[in-house]
Amino acid sequence: MAFYPDERIALFIDGANLYSTGRHLDYDIDYKKMLNLFRGKGRLITANYYTALLEQDDYSPIRPLIDWLDYNGYQVITKPAREYTDRDGRRRVKGNMDVEMTVDMLTLAPHVDHILLFSGDGDFRRLVQAVQSQGVRISVVSSMKTKPSMLSDELRRQADAIIDLMEMDSLIGRDDNNGGSD
Repeated sequence: MAFYPDERIALFIDGANLYSTGRHLDYDIDYKKMLNLFRGKGRLITANYYTALLEQDDYSPIRPLIDWLDYNGYQVITKPAREYTDRDGRRRVKGNMDVEMTVDMLTLAPHVDHILLFSGDGDFRRLVQAVQSQGVRISVVSSMKTKPSMLSDELRRQADAIIDLMEMDSLIGRDDNNGGSD
């Protein structure tokens, strides 16, 4: 994917989807490396990270990452996740951030040239199409190398470019135990 030095870039990261993709590929993302990589590709306007949190938990395993991101150049957008019991009696958590990402992306579209969407969720196909109609290029960052593929066919076909997360391992993969949060 081509980047241009003066283009205005925005990152939209579906936290749960990116985490799941990374886990399927067996590597952790170094968020400091990722931010520096895209700062070097153009004028980074924002790096938005979206995730739902279980508010009633005294400690959430994602809290240290969220706090680190918030203090190190990312805009962290959260909302409370809902916990429920399914019909088989299993505890489930629901915390979809699609609406928040959609509203923010449509609001920001007139102010950027290129958006990188870190999600393979096919629900974003229509959003990508709407943002493209405003003259914004959309690169989707996900992977088809997972089993099953984390990148929906609809989203793959709609995007201007696909960046396979597996091929970014050497650029943004964590190569130590600090998680990029030192």
